[in-house]
Amino acid sequence: MNTLYIANKTYSSWSLRPWVLMKHLGILFDEELIPFVTGGSSRDKYRAYSPSGKLPCLHTPEGLVWDSLAITEHLADTYPEVWPRDRRERAWARSATAEMHTGFARLREVCSMNCCIEVRLHQVDAALQADLDRLQALWNEGLQRFGGPFLAGDTFTAVDAFFCPVAFRVRTYGLLLDEPCMAYVDRLLALPAMQEWQREALAEAWIEPDHEAACLLHGTLIRDRRPGR
Repeated sequence: MNTLYIANKTYSSWSLRPWVLMKHLGILFDEELIPFVTGGSSRDKYRAYSPSGKLPCLHTPEGLVWDSLAITEHLADTYPEVWPRDRRERAWARSATAEMHTGFARLREVCSMNCCIEVRLHQVDAALQADLDRLQALWNEGLQRFGGPFLAGDTFTAVDAFFCPVAFRVRTYGLLLDEPCMAYVDRLLALPAMQEWQREALAEAWIEPDHEAACLLHGTLIRDRRPGR
């Protein structure tokens, strides 16, 4: 059995990607959640599980696989449904996935993931708007070109998993996209695996101050969904 080591569900967008992919596709795995170190770097702690000092990391019979994109490709060796069946759809999906993996820097910076709160941004600056414009263009291209309801056709694949953290960010920060893109966000948020991740994030006992503060560098807290907060 594979074991997926992840960080806090409240904050860890990188952990969400392989987790939601495996959950949605019914790929069995054991889960080990290792919380972030409070008020400092987690890398030394995480090196016990991942050579990069970062999570997620998948422990497999073949050895360790770290980085969410590497985990995705490793899974695809055994589970071809990780990527679209059609070669044309698969090429586009891999490109869009890689762009999400390396790009959208301002979106990541301003809208740090926290799927348990709602924040009103002070402003959407030019760099953030450029990321949102590109995101919207990319999503619309996939939805229109391949017919939806997912980005590369009628089934959920790795490209959708890589944009699941963005769906949480859109809701958390009240980001505005056009109607087809907002419908896609709602579609992702309604997935049973996403609902499960959300429930477990809300139930987490760990609050990490640095991650909490990062979410409010560019905005004001308007709602905390966690019980008792």
